[in-house]
Amino acid sequence: MELIVAGYVKVRDRRAVTDLLAHRRKVLAELQAVSGINPESAVRAIQDELAVIEAGLEELKPPPGSVPENEWN
Repeated sequence: MELIVAGYVKVRDRRAVTDLLAHRRKVLAELQAVSGINPESAVRAIQDELAVIEAGLEELKPPPGSVPENEWN
């Protein structure tokens, strides 16, 4: 995941990073809703991936004041 995010950050592809974040959040929600098995290790792995993705998004943030806040979010 780190290499994927690093690649997107390198080419400044914010949309790909936000899409990846949305996908991983969806997977996490689905895992947390599972019953009958213990998805604890998978949940932990997805949470780790989310941290990597969120850090990538932070790297892509424009400098303060360079873009209106409503255009970034």
